Amino acid sequence: MTRRLLVVTQKVDAEHPVLAQTVDLLRELAARLDAVDVLCDSVGRHDLPANVRLRTFGSGTRLGRGLLFTRALAASLLPRAVRPDAVLVHMVPLFVLLAAPLLKPLRVPVLLWYTHWHPSRSLRLALPLVDVVLSVSPGSFPLPTPKLQATGHAIDVARFAPVGSRAERHRGGLRLLALGRTARWKGYDTMLDALELAVERGCDVHLEIRGPQLTPDERAHAAELRSRVAASERLRTRVGLEPALPREALPALLAGADALLSATQPRETETLDKVVYEAAACEVPVVASNSALAEFLGGLPLELSFAPRDAEQLAERLVELAAASPEVRAATGAELRRRVVAGHSVRSWADAVAATVARLGQE
Repeated sequence: MTRRLLVVTQKVDAEHPVLAQTVDLLRELAARLDAVDVLCDSVGRHDLPANVRLRTFGSGTRLGRGLLFTRALAASLLPRAVRPDAVLVHMVPLFVLLAAPLLKPLRVPVLLWYTHWHPSRSLRLALPLVDVVLSVSPGSFPLPTPKLQATGHAIDVARFAPVGSRAERHRGGLRLLALGRTARWKGYDTMLDALELAVERGCDVHLEIRGPQLTPDERAHAAELRSRVAASERLRTRVGLEPALPREALPALLAGADALLSATQPRETETLDKVVYEAAACEVPVVASNSALAEFLGGLPLELSFAPRDAEQLAERLVELAAASPEVRAATGAELRRRVVAGHSVRSWADAVAATVARLGQE
């Protein structure tokens, strides 16, 4: 029996600083289904197979996008012979609201992939219209619902893999990497506070912050961070703020780090940032404040968790990490990769989605 899925997403572009992973998701879904149709705002570089068909609804106005989206969706539902078995909406509940008037009369099931801390009004309105909610874990979806199916993160563990012997690389000072937008809730101030404390205690530590600034406030915060670093004798030669790199460059960048640093501040829901799992897949230890990562980071040779906004505790973790042997750091990274492969790979994610599509098609 032919299995066809329609995916609605924002962009298909392997070079996008935030949404590049979408290409991985589509490629793996295409390997498990006969056809994957995609509606998106725009298309950039990708290497998707022939059974993926892309349609765009980009427009210069919001009204124009809505009209083009509705037209493209209607074309994807007719004729009946090529009607999808289900529709997967990626991260934007508004697409559910726009699509429901066409999908519900035809009884086409709707899946929503969503992992974010904010229970927006559009999400609350969309939830009753969705048949299945897919998220990393129960804690990564901001509303209670029996529709939730936890799938883990979808990490390409072939792309994000260790480079060389990490036991040999862990020599000299502690090299830390922080990846992501310079949003205030990312906790960069806490990182800088902790670094100053660690340096004061004799720890030879360096931090590289890399990521885009997508909003005026993110640009303002990046300027504030640069000013603070320049004004600090302890940080001036130890902290660098650099632009984001293409996703293809991240494994090599991670290979040069002793640990990834994540200091996200608590919100209504603690989103499980995929960069944490990408680093772990590369066997890079992750020092993180997100309480939702407690199980993932528990029971390791090194203690990697710290309390949100607690610069003192983070400094303690950095001093402990710097003092650990290369073998202990390498063993910690190896166990983290094993956990990603077991529960957070793009293959296991696509298996779960394909199985859900098949089940909904039988109901």
